[in-house]
Amino acid sequence: MTGVVEAGGFLFCASLMAMVLAAVAAIYAVRPSSAEPMSRTQARQRAEALSALGQTLFSDPRLSASGRLSCSSCHDPAHAFAQSNSRSVQLGGKDMADPGVRAVPSLKYLQAVPQFTEHFFDSEDEADESIDNGPTGGLTWDGRADRGAGQARIPLLSPFEMGNTNAKDVARRALAAGYGSPLAAIYGRDAVEDPNAVFHGILKALEVYEQAWRTFYPYSSKYDAYLAGKAVLTPTEALGLRLFEDPEKGNCASCHISEPANDGEPPQFTDYGLIAVAAPRNPDIPANADPAYYDLGLCGPLRTDFLGRADYCGLFRTPSLRNVATRKVFFHNGVFHSLKDAVTFYATRDTDPGHWYPKLPDGQIAIYNDLPARYRANINMDPPFGGKPGDEPRLNDKEIDAIVAFLGTLTDGWTNSK
Repeated sequence: MTGVVEAGGFLFCASLMAMVLAAVAAIYAVRPSSAEPMSRTQARQRAEALSALGQTLFSDPRLSASGRLSCSSCHDPAHAFAQSNSRSVQLGGKDMADPGVRAVPSLKYLQAVPQFTEHFFDSEDEADESIDNGPTGGLTWDGRADRGAGQARIPLLSPFEMGNTNAKDVARRALAAGYGSPLAAIYGRDAVEDPNAVFHGILKALEVYEQAWRTFYPYSSKYDAYLAGKAVLTPTEALGLRLFEDPEKGNCASCHISEPANDGEPPQFTDYGLIAVAAPRNPDIPANADPAYYDLGLCGPLRTDFLGRADYCGLFRTPSLRNVATRKVFFHNGVFHSLKDAVTFYATRDTDPGHWYPKLPDGQIAIYNDLPARYRANINMDPPFGGKPGDEPRLNDKEIDAIVAFLGTLTDGWTNSK
């Protein structure tokens, strides 16, 4: 038996509505304004056609300049739509030799991420709506894309990912690969004559595909079954959950929300906020060989609309922890390669900094070494962070192991073998 059966109708309706709305928006964006309105049945059929096309495009390396890199090359369906290897950053570009600068994020459970805003207020039925939670939402590590189409645009045109120079390059490669007919069937023959319309159609097809709930947000983990009363956590997993939610211990749920919403929606394990955790600088990223280079997240350099906003430097979006136990690397820079190390970093970043940060020639520890000193006031100090070197951490090794065990219950595809 699989995870949350009761949620199936809720998820199907939400997914279908999202797919239909995305399909309608996509079609009217490329069809002439005089086009006849679609019926509900037609809109659903178009949504299904777009999703099928998006799934095919997602795995086709012919859209890349090298002819060797597809979306699924980095976002592997067998690995929760994240990377399948342990490289901190992936190689891409026209000759597949250009390294990226960030770890690959998972594409699962993005359906509820709100559009980016600098001032996020909780809804009145969820929390205190008077509290400004600050920068929140958006896709990618720095929140610079608001929709799936915007997110899909980034790797297609990135010089160190799929390596296309512009939209015309993508359109030309798509048409050469035989996508003219399916695109024309959805958008009309005239749209296929316009490279920009072809490009836009590809982006929307990818966006609609990523709204398929059975694939991208099935809520089929053991924890979902536990919430539905259909599974029992082991004593270690149950301890891990208590520690995860305890504000004086792990305090993980303060950002990675673990309780269902008031409307019954399963927990997303993220509050969508952007936060500075001061992950150590990763020497395995070639860009970091330049001591003047810093990836500052919300304030650049990849995101450009907040350059110079000192209070935003070092902030990266809080990812969902669903399927986190399947990941090969952790944090925006892929600096850690085990889930236990990632959890331990939270517990001992400030009480044992020498374990995480390198020593300077004078013997001092280069704490927070991937964030210039002028931005370090942005670093989050809420528990389990904080304390001084030599203090007892808020979590001991047994408790860290328990949290890791609990995080293992968030992996999709759980079945009850009894």
